[in-house]
Amino acid sequence: MIWSTLPDGSHDYYNAQWYAFTGVPEGSTDGEGWNDMFHPDDQDRAWGVWRHSLETGEPYEIEYRLRHRSGEYRWTLGRALPVRGEDGAIIRWVGTCTDIHEHKQTADQNEILSRELSHRIKNIFAVINGLVGLSARQFPDAKAFARQLQARVASLGRAHDYVRPHSEESAPHDGPRTLSELLNRLLSPYPALDEGRLTIDGDDVQVDDRGATPIGLVFHELATNASKYGALSVPDGRVRIATVARNGQVTITWEEAGGPRLTEHPAAAGFGTRLTDLSITEQLGGKIEREWRPEGLWVKVEVAEKRLSRD
Repeated sequence: MIWSTLPDGSHDYYNAQWYAFTGVPEGSTDGEGWNDMFHPDDQDRAWGVWRHSLETGEPYEIEYRLRHRSGEYRWTLGRALPVRGEDGAIIRWVGTCTDIHEHKQTADQNEILSRELSHRIKNIFAVINGLVGLSARQFPDAKAFARQLQARVASLGRAHDYVRPHSEESAPHDGPRTLSELLNRLLSPYPALDEGRLTIDGDDVQVDDRGATPIGLVFHELATNASKYGALSVPDGRVRIATVARNGQVTITWEEAGGPRLTEHPAAAGFGTRLTDLSITEQLGGKIEREWRPEGLWVKVEVAEKRLSRD
């Protein structure tokens, strides 16, 4: 459907497809009569967006429900661009309306399925944690390992909650899913974050479920070890996490200072270390380096930015 307006936004032309779709008499939607064709819940929003375009000259784009000749409201994509004269002044607006109802319904169905899947995944995290706890009661010698495993599963659960909320009500954020916000949420249980001894700074990038799970596992492991043996195990210890995004690559460094002095390199890599290595190299196709410096552990993670998010 094609339409046009005068510079002040008053509609003066609709093509035949508009009238075929809406079923209204020719000329009945001229001027401002077009707004009555929208669903009552969309009218104020559509008018507000249109008025903003008229005032600023910015392109108009919005999704709204438009009344079909059958009487039902169908989702429609509305767009318009200004036509300018030689002096740059707007002399007309030309716009289109595109029926996207089936596409919108499919997207809504996919969203419902995604939320249901996310809810089930969250339940799986809870079931796994419960099973680990029950099993540990039967094997007292494994309690320490069981607690570590439960902490890792809980960390993954927090990462999942952040990037794939199971409902709008439980969504932990309103803005974009970012690496900085993910790290802050994952490390929020550690008092050092509130105390300013654990800092997160640098560039920020988008992250979704592809990147959140391995990144969450790695930095939970680092924070856990730092609390037990490293900089976060003493009152004056500090940890700095810094992110640099350059030329499609993301580098995240973990740097400890002020903790117990390191006098030797660990003899062998533990389960947690091997697990985090696999998370970065196998899942994200990146690299991870460690240096056991006297002042504390230094870790560098390098991954391609496109591996952290599908966007």
